Amino acid sequence: MPTSPNSSATPDCPPQDAGERAAWRVRVQALASAADGIRQASDQWDAVSDSHCDEGGWPVDETGYADGKVARDTAAWEYVETFLTHGPEVLAAVRAAAQPADYLDGPISADLLRLRGIDSVLGRAGEIRREWDQVITLMEGSMPGSRELYEERAREIRNSEGWHCADELSYSGAALARAADHLADRIGVDHSAHTGRVQAVLARSASGQRGTSSTLPPASAASDPPVVRRSR
Repeated sequence: MPTSPNSSATPDCPPQDAGERAAWRVRVQALASAADGIRQASDQWDAVSDSHCDEGGWPVDETGYADGKVARDTAAWEYVETFLTHGPEVLAAVRAAAQPADYLDGPISADLLRLRGIDSVLGRAGEIRREWDQVITLMEGSMPGSRELYEERAREIRNSEGWHCADELSYSGAALARAADHLADRIGVDHSAHTGRVQAVLARSASGQRGTSSTLPPASAASDPPVVRRSR
C-alpha cells in the first residue's frame, strides 16, 4: 500500500527513522492481509453453504454444513489473532496522529468513522482468547487422549464465538489499515500541541454543517458498539 513520502508530513515534524517506517508498514500490511483473509474465508463459505441447505435455507446436509462453518471459523480466527497482536497499538497510533481535518473532510474521513466500534470488537476478541487460555490451563494434567478431544472442542467453541469479531474486523480492520497507511508519515510524531483544540474545532465545524446535529469524535474518543453483520 504505497504512500507518498510527503503525503501527510508536517513542516515542523522530524522525519521517521527508516527502521520505524519499515516496521510500521509491516504491521499495517499484516492488518490489511488479515482483513482480506477473513473476507476470503467468508466468501468461500458463502459460495458453498447453499449447497448444504434446502430452498428454505435449512440445512439438509447437517454434517457438511457444520464442517463448513468450523473450517470458516478456524481460518478466520487465525486472522483475528493478527488483529489482537497489532491492532491495539496501530489503532492508538492512528488516533494520536489523526487531525481534525482528517475526520471532517479528507481521504480517510470515512475510514476513521468506521473505527468507532473497533475497540469493542478487539475487546471481545481479547476476552475470548483469555477464556481459551484459561481453559487450556485447566486442562493441564488431563489424560493425553481425553485432553485432545476436549481441546479440539474448546477450540471450535472459541473460533465459533470469535466469528462475529472476525466478520466485523473484515470491515473496520480494513479501514484501520487504510487509515494507518495514509498516516504513516505522522506515526510517532508528537501531536500534543493540537489535541486540546480538537474538540473545539470539531464542534464548530459540526454546528456549521447542513442538518448535522452530532459532533464527530476526537482522535481519542470512546467507541460505539459495533454493527452486527449478517452471518450464516
